[in-house]
Amino acid sequence: MPRRLSLPDTASVAIPGPDGRLFAPSAQRNVDAIGDLLAAHLIPHARMLEIAAGTGEHAVAFATRFPTNPWFPTDIDDARLASIAAHRDHTPAPNLAPPSKLDATSPGWGSTLQTDAILVVNLLHLISQSEAMTLLQNAAQALAPGGLLFLYGPFLRDGETTSEGDASFHASLTAQDPEIGYKDDWDVIDWIHTNWLTLVQVVEMPANNLAFIARKA
Repeated sequence: MPRRLSLPDTASVAIPGPDGRLFAPSAQRNVDAIGDLLAAHLIPHARMLEIAAGTGEHAVAFATRFPTNPWFPTDIDDARLASIAAHRDHTPAPNLAPPSKLDATSPGWGSTLQTDAILVVNLLHLISQSEAMTLLQNAAQALAPGGLLFLYGPFLRDGETTSEGDASFHASLTAQDPEIGYKDDWDVIDWIHTNWLTLVQVVEMPANNLAFIARKA
């Protein structure tokens, strides 16, 4: 991590905009659906750690929508960190912290942070299985008791893609790196349970995406 992949416009492609801000078409398409999901589960004043916050569009939108929740965006890519900071400057929110650099696929970070909630959007299909397992292990460590983990993105259902577009995207990812690509929904559930998290809900989201919500005891 990070990998330099050739991604279609439907993925996490970022388009340069004014003032150093980047814009991802996918972020605009899913921001309302993810926001509604968070609204149904996120407790007021809970601290949110956003992993792989990307362009920063989600961070600004969600910090604005949930003004009582301290929001901590992170990313590993310097260009994305700069974009998050630029979006924060353009649309200030008192509860939105400056972006921090974090490689969530590296071991150990979960023991150095504590948060009430973690949001991961459109990342697991871009990392390997071992990296995904490391991420979930550390996320579980970082969560305070009763904390929530939100995972969103495209996933296999029982080993299969659900559309021609997903099959093509998954194939394009594995062609570039055979260790990445869509993760299976049952594997994700197993990883959740392995890390002593309770699966709260699996939600069908627009455009064949899934959301997993898990809670720490």
